Amino acid sequence: MPAVISAEPCEVAVLAVPGALRPYVLGFSGFRSGSGLPVAHLVLPLASTTVIVDFGSVSGVVSGARDAATTRGDTRWGHGVSVGLTPLGVRALLGVPMPELGGTAVALADLVGPGATELPGMLGAAQGWAERFDLLTEVVTAALRKRREWRDRREWRDRREPAWPDAAVMTAWRRLQVGGRQPIGGLAEELGVSRRQLERGFRQHVGMSPATVARIGRFQRAVARLGSGAAPSDAAADSGFADHPHLARETRSMAGLTPTGLAAYLKTPVMVSQSSKTGSGARA
Repeated sequence: MPAVISAEPCEVAVLAVPGALRPYVLGFSGFRSGSGLPVAHLVLPLASTTVIVDFGSVSGVVSGARDAATTRGDTRWGHGVSVGLTPLGVRALLGVPMPELGGTAVALADLVGPGATELPGMLGAAQGWAERFDLLTEVVTAALRKRREWRDRREWRDRREPAWPDAAVMTAWRRLQVGGRQPIGGLAEELGVSRRQLERGFRQHVGMSPATVARIGRFQRAVARLGSGAAPSDAAADSGFADHPHLARETRSMAGLTPTGLAAYLKTPVMVSQSSKTGSGARA
């Protein structure tokens, strides 16, 4: 989200993730500021990790999950693509557990090697969003294949590597972000684990407690409603908050803004670009 209120429209394109990549990737999106030049962004709370490749950058940046908004670090970009990663995707594609990236911004090349420096130029030179998304899909698919081949080698099997996220953690992580009022203990029981096991799994593989992930999910639902033009009271009711004052406390705590102030930032006009594989638009 741009850190300055602007009436200048930004261009956005999105791609529905191919089925084989869904355990690892939340979504692909393309963005361009009104001028095409880098713009300072307020990075909102998010319970996932995002790879952002600005076409003018050296290699791109990896923005870790966080429970409070920030403008610190590398938060300037203007024309590029972003890839949202699940905890499993972070482990498989970036080679580190998701908690190691929490609250930070790290150069992509520092995690995956110098080959990442080729991405900005390759993607920037592509003819339109459809071609860029095709390239991104190929890059991610190839990286996953390489990781699987490496794990099958004996020298990898003999290593004592950290455990990967299990099905209970991944299912709970997804469900806690989409809403519902099911207690954490009830969700754990439904998934066949104890609450303590689930919380330990979240600390190990997400870097946040289940309650924090649920809180961020509720905040993000309110962001979506405010961005669509809903009044704060309606956004609160639709997103799982007790009332407008509850929403106001959370937006101040998590973003440093009132609901009205947050809505002002979210009103930056969006011009949606669609390719043959694009499902819908999303805000940059």
